This record gives sequence, C-alpha cells and structure tokens, in this order.
Amino acid sequence: MSETGVQPVAAATGLTQWQRVANIFTAPSKTFEDIKRGNKSWWLPLIILALAGYILFAAVDQKIGMQQVLDNQIRMNPKAQEQLAQATPEQREKSNTFWLGFTEGMFVGGPVVGLVFFAILSGVLLGTINFAFGGRATYGSIFAVYYYAWLPQLVKILLGIVAIYAGMAPESFNVKNYAPTNLGAFIDPIETNKALYTLATSLDFVTIWTLVLLSIGIAAVAGVKRNYGYITVFGWWAITVLFSVGVAAIFG
Repeated sequence: MSETGVQPVAAATGLTQWQRVANIFTAPSKTFEDIKRGNKSWWLPLIILALAGYILFAAVDQKIGMQQVLDNQIRMNPKAQEQLAQATPEQREKSNTFWLGFTEGMFVGGPVVGLVFFAILSGVLLGTINFAFGGRATYGSIFAVYYYAWLPQLVKILLGIVAIYAGMAPESFNVKNYAPTNLGAFIDPIETNKALYTLATSLDFVTIWTLVLLSIGIAAVAGVKRNYGYITVFGWWAITVLFSVGVAAIFG
C-alpha cells in the first residue's frame, strides 16, 4: 500500500494469442488495440493458417490429384494449350514435371510464401499510413495486424474443403478459385471474358472481410482515423484489381 493509503492499480494485462484470435471474429478492435499496446506476437495465426492450408492440400491431393489440378489450369489457358501443342513430346514432359512440382511446392511452401507476402505488403501499408496520413505505426505492429486480419481466410479454406468432399467434379476444380466465395465461382472461367472473370473473382466476400479488418487494424495501431485505414487498404486493393483486370484484358 502507498503512503497515501491508496492501493496501486495493477497494469492491465494483455490478451493471450488465443483471445486475440477469437476476438478477430467477435470484437476485432480488442485484438488491434492489444497489438497497439505492444503485444505483437503473430505465430499462432501463422500456425493456424498453415495447418488449414495443409488440410486443404491433403483434400486436393486425395480427391482431385495434383496432375488434374495442373491439367485444369492448362485447359483454362488457351495460350498454354497452344504452346504445348507446338512442343515436342520431350518438351511437354519436362514442362509437365516442372509445373507439377511448382504446384505442389506452392502448397507445401505456403507458410513461407505468406511470410514473404506479408513482409512486403506490411512495408507498403506502413509507408502509406504513416507518411500519407500522419500515422505512428511500427513495422512489427502492421505485420501482426496482417496475420490476424488474414484469419477469415479460414472460412474460405473450410468452404473449399467442404466443396471438394461434397463431390466436386475433379475436372471443374480451379486451384486459383477453389471456394464459392465470389462471383467468379459461379461462372465458366473458359467461356467468360478474362477481364470480366478476373473482376468477378476479385469481388470475394472473404477478401472484403479481410480488407475491412486490415483497415481497422492499421488505423488502430497507427493512431489515425479509421477512414484513413479504409482509404489506405482499399485504395491499394483497387489499384491491384484494376491492374489485374487490365492484364487479363490485354493478354487474356
């Protein structure tokens, strides 16, 4: 007890990582405020997302098959079909071996790819929110926000696994759009205009959910108005979508 007779108030303890994970789906602001206070551990979301990704990989490998995944991607790409038609049997075999290994490697190395992806984009968001909007975020806080904000992707992975085991025809599986969470999942990727299909797949409710959380999170850790977070995140997203649609229109 102090000399004034008043019992000192203990400092508020931070949330556990499990609490931060749970709050992302119920009270995301609590998670982001906890990160702002300095609790930046992000290994639990990494582990959860990695495990979910490997379960999806197992489902694809068991029910679809990696060769079928590759064949489907080639069938949806007329230019790839044309190149293979002009190749010799030996060239086709080498190409198939390479792309089959690449496809499997992307599944296996997903967590590492995610780390690199988040590391780069965290730097982009940090620069934007701090220099354009006067934020005070740190790189570590933005990086942690990214991992927690990405957790709704579990919903997409779960829906993809359910669709696979519910009897999806292996010939219809699209590894780039494996769950019915966007408009593109309900139109034919071969018959539809490539630019339109790219735009349709971008309008994904899980992606929008993730972007909203990311906007709230970076605004919280930067100490700026939430609107600035939305402008930062959705601004970059819009640029990315427009670029992708433009590329599809030119080369599709």
